[in-house]
Parts: sequence; C-alpha cells; structure tokens
Amino acid sequence: MRDRKLSSNMEDYLEAIAALKKENDVVRVRDISQSIGVKSSSVNAALKTLSGKGYVDHERYGYVKLTPDGEEVAGNIQSKHDALLKFLSTVLGINKGIASEDACKMEHAISSQTFSKLAKFMQFVEGDLNGKKPEWLKGFNYYIKTGKRPKCKMRELATEKKEP
Repeated sequence: MRDRKLSSNMEDYLEAIAALKKENDVVRVRDISQSIGVKSSSVNAALKTLSGKGYVDHERYGYVKLTPDGEEVAGNIQSKHDALLKFLSTVLGINKGIASEDACKMEHAISSQTFSKLAKFMQFVEGDLNGKKPEWLKGFNYYIKTGKRPKCKMRELATEKKEP
C-alpha cells in the first residue's frame, strides 16, 4: 500500500491543478508553474510524487489530470479554504487579501473535527446573514472597534421585567 499522506505543498499543487482545470479544458506543467510561482522542474518533481501516490495522471510533456482521489482531496482542501476565508473575512472582519493568505496556511493544519464544527458554524451564521448583519455580529464588530461590550437589548428587557 502506498503512503498517501501529503505535505501542505503537495496539497497546494492539487488545489492549483483543480483551479486551473476549472478555467481551462487542459492543465499543463507551465500553467501550474505560473499559478504557484515555481519552476517547471519543481512542478515535475511534485507531479512525480503525486502520481506515485495516485492523485494525478501525468505523462512527461503531457497534460495533467487529477484522478478521482486527487479530485476528492483537492475538493476537501478547497472547502476548508473557502470556509476559513469566509470565517476570517465575514465573522472576524479581516481584509480579504490577508484572510485568503491565512486561510491558505490554516487549511493544511486544521483537523477534520475542527473543520466540521467550523463548517457547521458558518452554515449557522449564513442562515443569519440574509443580506444584513445579525445583532450579535454587529455587537462583535463594535467590541473589536471599541474594546467595550455593547448594551444587550435582551438583558435590558429581562432586567425591566424583574423590577416592580
């Protein structure tokens, strides 16, 4: 049985190949090289590793194709990236450029359990968004800007009902 563990660099190659495939009908070594910003020799070495692990099909000087396993891994990495990017930019209010860079780093390290909970949290948050920020997110943004907790309307209503 082959060792199927991938480094973050190898995951980046799979992610780049999948993204390039969406843009073009075919993916070439030079396309990957330009996308990632590495030399063609580095791409060829990576493709040899990925091919040996069963994630890509590539013949020398030919097109690069993801295998079904490669597509699955690339899709999982992209899902992690998307959820992390959305969390960082939408919930934490981080600039999209910085959030994207951070999501790229985090997507390789996040455990399946943590990602599963983050994905559920983002589904929950998106149910609240409907074109406007929910009160709790406005309160969090206020706290980020001022360092002070906003007055809670629900707490004020509860306090008013208790007083005679």
